[in-house]
Amino acid sequence: MRKAFPAIHPYSTGHISVTEPHQLYVEESGNPEGIPLLFVHGGPGGGTRVSDRCFFDPEKYRIILFDQRGSGQSKPYASLEDNNTAALIADIETIRITLGIARWVIFGGSWGSTLGLVYAQTYPELVMGMILRGIFLCRDEDIQWFYQYGASQVFPDYWQQYMQIIPQAERGDMVKAYHARLTGNNEIERMAAAKAWAIWEARCATLYANDALVSHLGNPHTAVAMARIEAHFFINKAFLEPNQIICNAYKLKDIPGTIVHGRYDMVCPVKQAFDLSDAWPEAKLRIVSDGGHSSGEPGITDALVCATEQLAYQINRERN
Repeated sequence: MRKAFPAIHPYSTGHISVTEPHQLYVEESGNPEGIPLLFVHGGPGGGTRVSDRCFFDPEKYRIILFDQRGSGQSKPYASLEDNNTAALIADIETIRITLGIARWVIFGGSWGSTLGLVYAQTYPELVMGMILRGIFLCRDEDIQWFYQYGASQVFPDYWQQYMQIIPQAERGDMVKAYHARLTGNNEIERMAAAKAWAIWEARCATLYANDALVSHLGNPHTAVAMARIEAHFFINKAFLEPNQIICNAYKLKDIPGTIVHGRYDMVCPVKQAFDLSDAWPEAKLRIVSDGGHSSGEPGITDALVCATEQLAYQINRERN
């Protein structure tokens, strides 16, 4: 079983200004002459972590990480202003042009798979390959599963705690109820909602309990940005047309792709991966039999590292 590559340090870090008031944190690591690869983080609002550099052989890849609007080290923190899917797609293009990249690989998980797919469907000629994990199609039923009814039946104890801060009269639309608190003026209520939202997600993200992930997502700095931005996107249906990704999947047919999904993913049920695979049959589908949603689970990590190695071999063979 393949493990993640050892931790590395970036050779370049900084901020790129996009539309006011946003400045995006962008870093590069690995081989400056390697295959350009953009890591698209989840959430939305999750931000990047040191471990996100470690799915790629640093001798083969030029690894580019960025924090999306309002996330991680991007500025302003947790901002919802002009924060939508079209703006994030434009940001990715700004990064590509600023870094002087002609074509690149897109790697993303969860919301990162959503954004990566929309980007590739918008600019298929700029994408030389895709590796996607924990497919999130952002349809109404996908959002409802995790935030209203579905995962609640698998984790009723965790759901009870997630639900507690919302009055009974508002529980018919949990995203709306949370959004009101996460964007309200009551700081104590806002912090409580952010922590409950983030911990619910963290507890459901792995097949086996992972206290480190719960601690990371439950950290106030991470929780506020992720919960606010996720609720903002989801109450707006991710700023996508109904079933947009599946309807536009035909645009991906010439892009080499690998889809990795955990069999027991309770955040984004595995049917989403099958739905994408049916619409994009040219991509390889890898179902991890002992995996949940998190990229840090051993089986998921193994599948992702194998996919990055195979894609590097394929691209370098075609170049030579």
